[in-house]
Amino acid sequence: MKSLTYGQKLLNVKFNPAELESVSICKKNIAIVIDQLNDLRKKTESPETKRICSIAITELQGAQMCQ
Repeated sequence: MKSLTYGQKLLNVKFNPAELESVSICKKNIAIVIDQLNDLRKKTESPETKRICSIAITELQGAQMCQ
């Protein structure tokens, strides 16, 4: 079995008690964006970029909970 990405772990993509397809799709797509932001955060030397990426990741994590 393939290990989960940072975004997938953060969103707990396997947790979907109602087994709604819309929830799975939402979590999958947001996890992809979180992984991109996390990659940028790791690569950049800019403290401001790191901060903004962290804020965006937190906001995305909160937004997916509205699903």
